[in-house]
Formats: sequence, structure tokens, C-alpha cells
Amino acid sequence: MCGIVGYIGPRSPLEVLLEGLRRLEYRGYDSAGVAVFHKGRIEIRRVEGKIAKLAELVKGEKFDGHVGIGHTRWATHGRPSETNAHPHLAGRVAVVHNGIIENYLALKKELQSAGRQFISETDTEVIAHLVDEELRAGKSLPEAVREGLKRLKGSYAVCFLVEGEERLVAARMESPMVIGIGDGEYFAASDVPAVLPYTRDFLFLEDGDIALISPEGVSIFDLQGRERTPPQRRVDWSPAMAEKEGYKHFMLKEIHEQPRAVTDTLRGRVLEEEGEVFLEDFPLTDEEVRELERVLFVACGTSWHAALIGEYLMETLARLPARAEIASEFRYRDPVGDSRTLLVAISQSGETADTIAGVREGKKRGFRTLSICNVLESTISRETEGVIYTHAGPEIGVASTKAFTAQLAALQLLALYTGRRRGVISQQELKGHIRSLKRIPHLMEEVLKAEGEIQRIARGHVHYKDFLYLGRGVSYPVALEGALKLKEISYIHAEGYPAGEMKHGPIALIDEDMPVVIVAPEDHTYEKTLGNIEEVKSRSGRVIALVNHGDSRIREQADEVIRVPHTPPLLSPFVTTLPLQLLAYHIADFLGTDVDQPRNLAKSVTVE
Repeated sequence: MCGIVGYIGPRSPLEVLLEGLRRLEYRGYDSAGVAVFHKGRIEIRRVEGKIAKLAELVKGEKFDGHVGIGHTRWATHGRPSETNAHPHLAGRVAVVHNGIIENYLALKKELQSAGRQFISETDTEVIAHLVDEELRAGKSLPEAVREGLKRLKGSYAVCFLVEGEERLVAARMESPMVIGIGDGEYFAASDVPAVLPYTRDFLFLEDGDIALISPEGVSIFDLQGRERTPPQRRVDWSPAMAEKEGYKHFMLKEIHEQPRAVTDTLRGRVLEEEGEVFLEDFPLTDEEVRELERVLFVACGTSWHAALIGEYLMETLARLPARAEIASEFRYRDPVGDSRTLLVAISQSGETADTIAGVREGKKRGFRTLSICNVLESTISRETEGVIYTHAGPEIGVASTKAFTAQLAALQLLALYTGRRRGVISQQELKGHIRSLKRIPHLMEEVLKAEGEIQRIARGHVHYKDFLYLGRGVSYPVALEGALKLKEISYIHAEGYPAGEMKHGPIALIDEDMPVVIVAPEDHTYEKTLGNIEEVKSRSGRVIALVNHGDSRIREQADEVIRVPHTPPLLSPFVTTLPLQLLAYHIADFLGTDVDQPRNLAKSVTVE
């Protein structure tokens, strides 16, 4: 989500840092900052806003040091502001950080009790204080960093600058960090593109690695202090390809980022041992949750498809009547409700005009309001009483992918949180739900390994002009989303329908020229879906079926089969959505369309 650059060498650190940060602008950010040495002291410059503003701030300044760190921030803890921008300084220690520290509140309270004062609202500032505490206790720099990092729960890529030390320290845990090897100079970066103008030779850190970087070289240790020597690798990507981390398009990169997006959205919010879900900005008391009479989801496009799945989740897990409304229609209706109605607005950008209008309409009628957004301090997140932020990171491709599955994760959290407080789910049952939910990113990784087979299927279907997508239960919104992805990026006509509605009209269109994509995991609708497949085949239709591993009955009927892992039924959209995204992507890629910026579409629809 954030961008990190570190430098040590003969060049002006400020110039290297600013250039590196510019090369990370494609990731999206809300603030930026740098820390460099001058006369032996750390000098920090930060701004809310663009790197150009930071460059203007430091224009004409001269710093005599040869070490520095820089950062672009995509807010996750604390609103976008100069105060919350990185680097953060505590005593002798400046730090930049990418990731989410799950236990930062407990650590912050402990440090404050010991007399430590905090300036920002971020989780990152805790890291600087922890390392500074260890240095004050007499530890060496490597020991201080190691002991400080051991106390963190969560994900991090960090880079430290410490007064009195002419070296950098970089480390990673579940967040990328690379070390660039130059000619008498060294770089640390969250992403290869940041330093490609200076070097093509890299060391790729692994989880738990700590790199000590001095003018003499790089030493890498694990959290137990054991030294290791990773292989040096040469990267031959062009700068444009490097931004996509070797993927052909941002959309494909973002499809592959979904396991991490789901992990980060769940991180710190599901407590398996305690059997609890934690939502940091939920606006209703437990008593108000128990008094709720219904939930209204308001959204557009892909977010509306997530809302449709939210209907099933709220009704099943919280036993609350729920309805997913298309925002552009909802605002012109005369909905019934009062303070016992919870309106949940879903929007990746938080700036979708029709959804904003829906929120305002609901507030006029006294509805309680909550939002699910990916962008901190967006209009929708500010106008609702509370918000569940998805931590998908910036999504560059216009056709939404990782934002959708991150929204599904947020909806799972909302339904489980509500169900527990309404007494529908016991603590023991919640532990089981959490256990299953935490396995989902791993299962998503398994699905992505089948990309080659999906690409083969896509190649065989590029010449078709019409597709029909079918599903039942929670698989119906998945079918809608699969059809939307195909038409958005390939410009092929595609429709999504509930499988049970096929006989009420769409069946008239089925012949050998219309492939039918059927989402058919093994659940209580399986037998009915099998019947739909037989109906399609009897009319010479071509069937592409998504089935669970080990399914043999549908395999006998379908022309092509894409296999996904078994999951509890309400979690199946996490694994069935990915193959449909990949199918749409590869068909569009074979056709040569502009996958990342399809014609006539915008990433954020800010007009009604």
C-alpha cells in the first residue's frame, strides 16, 4: 500500500529519495515524507499531498549526510495529514513502515505508561519508540531492532535511520522489501521500480529478515540473530513492467494480490482464541444491534454484487432481514425504515456519486449508517457514522478485482460481529467461523495456481460473441460479477442470471454459439444446478463449470471444468470469483483490448 525508499552512498540522498518516490506514485498515496542526516542530526520533511509538494518544500535545502529514508503513505491508521505522514521520529530513531501492526494499541498504552509521548494517530510510531527504548537500554543497533520487531504482531516492511549510525536497517514480515546493490551505494525499497534507474541487482528479503546496510556492504540476519546470505538476482524488467511487478497488466497483478488483500482486511479484526470479531469504528451499541430490524446495503456495480452476497451473510449469520439496493435506484424510492434500519454503503473509492446520494437519503429518514470503503477520509466514510475499511491498497485497473474480495471479507466481519451480538452465533461457533475465514487466503492462492488451465480455456473461447453466467444462492452474485468482468474488459456481451431463472427466458438463447458458465460448488443447491447443466447440454449449449475438487458428476456433463477448493458454502465466493476474473482477463488479453483502462469506463464514478 505504502511506498518505501532508503539510500546510503555518495549521491545526494534527497535526490535519490524523491526520484524513487516519484516512481512509486502509481501505487496511490495521500502524503509523503523524507528523513536525512544534517550535521549528525535527523531532519524530517513531510507533507499531506503530492510528491511535487514535498519537492517544493525541500527545494534549495542542503543536507550534508549520505543516508536517508523516504515514504509515500496510503492511510490505514489515522487520517491523511502531515502529522500522520512518515517518517516518524522517537528519540534517535526515524522509521518508515508499510503494513498493519495488529497489537499497536496495547503497545502504545504500555509505552505511554512508561512516559513515552506520541504525536501521531498511526500504528507506525509505536515501532520507532520500541527500538529507541531498546537503544536507551544499551542494546546495539542490530539487537535493538531485533528485540523491537519481535514484539510486533502483524505485517511490516520497515526502514530505520538512527542518529549516530551511518547505516540503514531494513526488515520485512509479510510485506515486500528489496535491497538494491549499486556501485559503492545501496538502496532499500518496498518495490523494485523505485530504484531501477540506479541498479538492476537485488537481494529479496524474506519474512523475518533484517538487513544492516552500511557503505561497506549488506549483512542479513533473522529475528534470532543468525546470519544468512540470500542469492543476488538481476532484474531485467523495463520501468513500465516493473511497476506491474512483472505482470502484463495491473489487473492481473491485482488479481494475484487478492489473498494478501483479504489477509490485510481481516488482520487484527478476528481473534480466534477469544472467539471475537473486532470492528474499530462500528457506530452501534450492542443493545442497538439487538434492536435492529433490517439492513439495507446500498452500492453500484461490482460493489452491488458484494452487497448481494452481504444479503445472504446477514440473513444466515445474524438472522436479520437484508436487502441489496442499487444506489441509483434507491435514492428515487420511498424506502420504509427508521433508526432500527442500518444502511451499509459499499464503495471502493468512497466517492461514488449515486452511493453518496443514497447515504444522504437514508440519513434524512433516520437510518443508522455504516460504510465499507477502501480509501480513508473519502466522502462516504466521512458522511456515515462508522466505517469498515478494506485494506486492499490502491487498485489501478479500472475493472475492480481485489477491492471486491476485500469487500467480501469486510461483509463477513460485519455479519459475524452482528450475529454474535444478537445471540445468533455462540462463541464456540464464532471460533469455527473465524478458523475457516483465516484459511481463505491460502485457498485463494491454490486457485491462482490453476491460471494456466484457465488461460487455455480462455483461448478456446475468444471467438464467441455472447456468454451466459449462472449460479444459485451466493453463487448467483458471483455469476453476475463474472459476466460484468467479461463485458467490461473484453467488450463481449455477457449476462448473469440465477440458474433457476434460466427456464424463464434465457433458455431460448442457448445453442452451440453461446457458452454457459455455471458456478456449481457443492452446496444445498448442487442437485438443482446439475439439472440446469443437463438442460443446457440438451440444447447443444457449451458448458464451462466451476466445481469443487473431486467432483465427478458435473465433469461428465461439462465441456470444460475449472476446479476450486472446498469451503463452507458462505465462503465459496472467495474461491469461485477468482477463476471468473482470470477467464475474463485472458479472453480480453487474447483479443488485445485495453485491459487496465477499458473504453467508456472510469475508476471512480463521481457523476450521477
